Amino acid sequence: MKPAIVPSLAGLGLAALVLAAGFAAPASAASLDAKYEISLLGMTLGTANLVGGIDSGSYKIDMVAKLTGLVGGFTGGRGSGAATGNLNGSRLSPSTFAVTSASSSESRTVRMALDGNAVQAVDVEPPIDAKPDRVPLNDSHKRNIVDPISAFLMPGDGKGGTGAAACNRTLPIFDGAARYDIKLSYAGSKQVQLEGYSGPVAVCQARYVPIAGHRELRPSTKFMRENKDISAWLAPVAGTNMMVPVRISVKTMIGTAVIEASSFKVDPGTTASAKR
Repeated sequence: MKPAIVPSLAGLGLAALVLAAGFAAPASAASLDAKYEISLLGMTLGTANLVGGIDSGSYKIDMVAKLTGLVGGFTGGRGSGAATGNLNGSRLSPSTFAVTSASSSESRTVRMALDGNAVQAVDVEPPIDAKPDRVPLNDSHKRNIVDPISAFLMPGDGKGGTGAAACNRTLPIFDGAARYDIKLSYAGSKQVQLEGYSGPVAVCQARYVPIAGHRELRPSTKFMRENKDISAWLAPVAGTNMMVPVRISVKTMIGTAVIEASSFKVDPGTTASAKR
């Protein structure tokens, strides 16, 4: 696991992703505890856990991912992150973002402070290496954005359902080093049965659009820009006007990677912070 994998997966909803709620009532409060399995080419590589608290005016999300088995023992791949922010109607406004990812050979920590969907301060340690083909970032790339972890929460349109409105949108993401869009489009709906949730999910196709901070000449950049095999399944968070992905599938240069929920538990009417 390379250090960039945690923000990248979150950003791609894969990352990236989390959209329209299935409720007619306005957002109230809920706590969420979701467990995921990470696989590549059908082989389980690791696990991830997302714990969140949502109320009418704010949110907090914590994520942990770890590679296990032979791959984990060889690479030491792991990562964790957290994001907080405010809910202004149907708009997320992140306040803080931090993520640390590590392998057996290197690690990196990214921290950001945000206000009004704009980056106020960012620290990347160790700094990203300067490369001739890296597309320069400017101040405009740090405005009107969300961080990759906050992108896992997407406000609904207030109409409910898991139809086209759940998916048809663009997520403008800045991860501290790169600015990119995740463009979502509706591909249908499915019925799922998980521990803690049984019901419909919205199926979204996703496209990755690099804007700045990426390596333009890297084969992986070209591959992901042209990648049409990215999807996310979004499930409603009971008691809120939010949805969260229960399955993210991304075709990579070595096979299809999948993050899929094995458990999706929601406690409506309370928040994670209130329970502690």
